[in-house]
Amino acid sequence: MKKAVGKQTGKGWHITLGVIVGLLLIAGIAYGWDVVANQGKVPRATSVGGVNISGMERTAAVEKLERELGDVETKPVSVASGEKSSQLVPNESGLILNYQKAVDGIPDASYNPFSRLYSFVKSTKEIPVAVDVDAAALDSTLERVKKELSFEPKDGMLELNNGGLKVTKPVLGQTVDDADLQKSVKENWLDPAGVEVAPVVVEPAINDDAIEAMRTGDVAKALDNPLTLNGENNVSGTLRKNEIAQFVSIEAKDGKLELKVDAPKARQLFEERMDGSQVPGQNAKISFSGSKMNVTPSVDGSIIDWEKTMKDFDKRVKGDERTWDADYKPDPAEYTTEMAEKATFNDTVSEFSTGGFSGASGENIRRVAEQVNGAVVSPGETFSLNGYTGPRGTAQGYVESGIIIDGHSGTAVGGGISQFATTLYNAAYFAGMEDVAHTPHSYYISRYPAGREATVYEGAIDLQFKNTTNTPVRIETSFGGGKITVRFKGVKTYNVESVNNGRWATTQPTRMSVGEDCSPSSGAPGFTTSDTRIIKDLSGREISRETTTTVYDPQPIVSCG
Repeated sequence: MKKAVGKQTGKGWHITLGVIVGLLLIAGIAYGWDVVANQGKVPRATSVGGVNISGMERTAAVEKLERELGDVETKPVSVASGEKSSQLVPNESGLILNYQKAVDGIPDASYNPFSRLYSFVKSTKEIPVAVDVDAAALDSTLERVKKELSFEPKDGMLELNNGGLKVTKPVLGQTVDDADLQKSVKENWLDPAGVEVAPVVVEPAINDDAIEAMRTGDVAKALDNPLTLNGENNVSGTLRKNEIAQFVSIEAKDGKLELKVDAPKARQLFEERMDGSQVPGQNAKISFSGSKMNVTPSVDGSIIDWEKTMKDFDKRVKGDERTWDADYKPDPAEYTTEMAEKATFNDTVSEFSTGGFSGASGENIRRVAEQVNGAVVSPGETFSLNGYTGPRGTAQGYVESGIIIDGHSGTAVGGGISQFATTLYNAAYFAGMEDVAHTPHSYYISRYPAGREATVYEGAIDLQFKNTTNTPVRIETSFGGGKITVRFKGVKTYNVESVNNGRWATTQPTRMSVGEDCSPSSGAPGFTTSDTRIIKDLSGREISRETTTTVYDPQPIVSCG
């Protein structure tokens, strides 16, 4: 029995061995057939650009890729970064598919039998399409794309607003990294979903940190504590937050916030508060009692040296030392007692006369001439007609007389004084005085020299001139015989010539109707003229030449009723 069992077992082993050998033979034949059948073909489970080319002859595979991917080069590709997007067309951007190169680059199937067996069940392997790149064209396109994917940041700002602070929040910008953009485009432009590039945040130069640093730094120091300037005579000036806010501001410069300090404005505010701490020098004054000359002595003074006092003021505003002493300097009189005592008034420096005024106007001219007669204008001093006479009303002896108002004749107290102003202006003109302020009439008045006349109005229009010579002048007036004369007496320094340059740009009058207090008028054209003043010294050498242009309006044609 044991032998029979042993023989049976041996026979089963031989059968099993035969089966195995047979299977191996079949596998070998199948392997051999597969190697021969697929020699040079694309391996199984292979796709290029999403196109399955498994087991295909390589030439056929190239043709299939060309058929199915042929138009991909001309279709726009979306490139996105954050919320910004752009597009590019591959074949216009230097990206050309090379199907032959892609297929040629796929290695033959492995001779490993297990690898070949696995190829029947494994997932398809995606092979990237080979791309020929025109670097110059691609760089140009990506430069544009980068710009379209980018936007500049916006600086924040901190402003002073009525003593408070106004904050403008900064806005982040965006860009993309050049290398990342190029890599992403090259690798993913065939992806139907498009290309995604990581955005790079661009911080504004003036960000939240910069704003907070300014708010808690220089601005806080500038505004939170007063500035006090101590002067002489127990006078001090203090500027607090509201005043400081008038001369400090915040400026964005070169990507930074800077506290700017307007030192001249600060000085102006301090000057208003330091009244009484300075004693300006006083020039000697000359006056006359009849023919007797009286001299009020000059006085040397002491004034704040603002240049020294305000030195490094911007640093003081931003710092902790906010109380300091003013620096002073002497302020000597420019026209001293000695100079005044030596003054002479023997020469007629200039003289001018006008006439043709009415009785009432003549009364006002006589009155203002009386007031101005004997006035002395010292060297460096500016004479103001309104300032010298003060009010010119009935209380001062002035009467109602004719004036021009709203384009036609009218009356007012003090009418006619403009004739005196014209006479005085011409005397100053020929004396070589500096014209500080004068206003010509709106309409030309024929009894005055064209372009060389002046009007005045109390509180509004003044006549001012400055004595720029080294010697004083005395104004003498004489009234009578139908004319007013103004004469400047002193030391003659100049010879003055007036040249009128003609009339041009004539304008015609318009008509107007007036009801009450009407004086009819035939009107007169307006025009433009100019006058050139030539100043020479007594030897005839020209010192200056100045031209003044005057535009006269046409006088309207006035009808009554």
